[in-house]
Amino acid sequence: MALQQQIQTRNTAQLFNLCILGILLLLYAPLLLHWVDGWLNKSISIEHEYFSHGMIGLPFAGYLAWINRKQWQRLPDINQPVSISLLIVGVIFYLSGVTEWVNLSLPIILSGLCLWFKGLPGLKLQGFPLILVFLATPTALPYLIAPYTFPLQSFIAGTAAFILNQFGMKVVLDGINLYVGGRIVEVAPYCAGLKMLFTTLYVSLMLLYWTDALSSRRITFGFLSMAAVISVTANIIRNTLLTFFHGTGQEWAFKWLHDSWGGDLYSACILLLLIPLLNWMNTYFSEAEVIQLEETQEEA
Repeated sequence: MALQQQIQTRNTAQLFNLCILGILLLLYAPLLLHWVDGWLNKSISIEHEYFSHGMIGLPFAGYLAWINRKQWQRLPDINQPVSISLLIVGVIFYLSGVTEWVNLSLPIILSGLCLWFKGLPGLKLQGFPLILVFLATPTALPYLIAPYTFPLQSFIAGTAAFILNQFGMKVVLDGINLYVGGRIVEVAPYCAGLKMLFTTLYVSLMLLYWTDALSSRRITFGFLSMAAVISVTANIIRNTLLTFFHGTGQEWAFKWLHDSWGGDLYSACILLLLIPLLNWMNTYFSEAEVIQLEETQEEA
C-alpha cells in the first residue's frame, strides 16, 4: 500500500513537471524562435544582434540542465519563499508587453522555478545554465553602453590609420573618421567591437566551464583578459581591412566582410583561437603547480 502510494505520488510529481515544461514551451517557444530568426537573418534590432551568441549558449545551457537531471532529482524538495516573488515578477514582465521586460522574464521565471522546486541547492546546481540564459537574453545594454565607446572608437580608428600609413596609404584621421582616397570610413559605435567582445567573453566562459577551469582564479582571470585583448585586436584588424577595401574601391570585399558571411567567418576563426589558448594555459599552470609542489616538498 505504501509502495503504491509512493509510485502514485511520483507519477503525480512527474505529470506536474511535464505540465510546467509544456506551459514554458507554449509561452517562450515563439519568443526563442523570434530571437533565432533575428540573429540568423539579421532582422532583429542592432542592439539585440549583440546577443547572437545565444545560438550557441542557449542549446549548451539546455544540455547542461539535461545532464544535471539525476542530481536534480536527488535533491530534496525545498520551497524557497522568495521563489514566489520571482515568479510574480516574471509573469508581470511577460504580460507587460515591453520587449526587454518580456525577454528578461525568461531567466527570472526559470530562477523562480528552481527555487520553488529545489530551493537554493537547485538554484546552485542550475546556476551556470541560468547565467548562460541571462547573458544571452537580449536587453538594451548595448544601447546604454554605446555613448561611452568613443575612446575605444578613437583608439581603433587611430590604430587602423597608423597601420595603413605604414603600408604607404595616405590616410587622414579626424576623430573617429578615416579619409582614404577621397572616401570616408567611420568607426561608428556599433563598429567598436562590442558585439565581438560580448561573444568572445561568453564563449570563453563556456570553455572555462567545460574544462573545469573556472575553479582556478588565475586561469579564469588570465584567460578572460587575453580573450578580451584578442577580441579588440581582431576588431582593429577588421576595421583596418574595411578601411583598405573601401579606400581602394573594393566594395565587394567591403560588403563581404562588413555585411555578409565574411564577418561571421572572421569571428568564427577568432573564436577558434580561444581553444588552443585555453589548452596552453591549463597545461602551463598545471606544470607550474606541480613544480611549486615539488619545491615545497623538497624544502620540507
